Amino acid sequence: MNLKNHFLVAMPSMADERFQHSVVYMCEHNEDGAMGLVINQPINISIANMLDQIEVEREQDVTHPVSLDQPVLFGGPVSEDRGFVLHKNPKLFGSSVQLSDELTVTTSKDILSILGTTEEPEQFIVALGYAGWDAGQLEQELAENSWLTIEADPKVIFDTPINERWEKALKQMGIDALNLSTDVGHA
Repeated sequence: MNLKNHFLVAMPSMADERFQHSVVYMCEHNEDGAMGLVINQPINISIANMLDQIEVEREQDVTHPVSLDQPVLFGGPVSEDRGFVLHKNPKLFGSSVQLSDELTVTTSKDILSILGTTEEPEQFIVALGYAGWDAGQLEQELAENSWLTIEADPKVIFDTPINERWEKALKQMGIDALNLSTDVGHA
């Protein structure tokens, strides 16, 4: 099983409050473990404010300030001081990893200087921190029915309001959130 380019959708019974009602976009999953970004938990700072705080140097003027109004997301509890830009764009930066035909994650600062300009990716989110699992840990959580999985859809990431992403991911599986039980069990 390889869940790269899939969503993990938290079940209502999720015990870890950091992940309750979360949707995690999986960037990596192999025998060594897994890594993903929570895509539906905004923190109380806009991208513009974050860029001001870290004093990003720009070579171009901001021409798309609206894109900088979106909130920064809580990507997960690991390395919360580390930033990730998940974006649609074939352009690669200093530290970019192509995750699918449509999605790339970039961790280098060179992408930050173009956010809000004509050079910015077509669509993007910025997350601080990531969700990480050691070898076998995610598989155990899946066996415990903590997560549902579905192939990732960029429309959920970029075209769905943040507070609707959990329900939208469930609907793509044909599940109505109102019909999910908080009880855990196996048939």
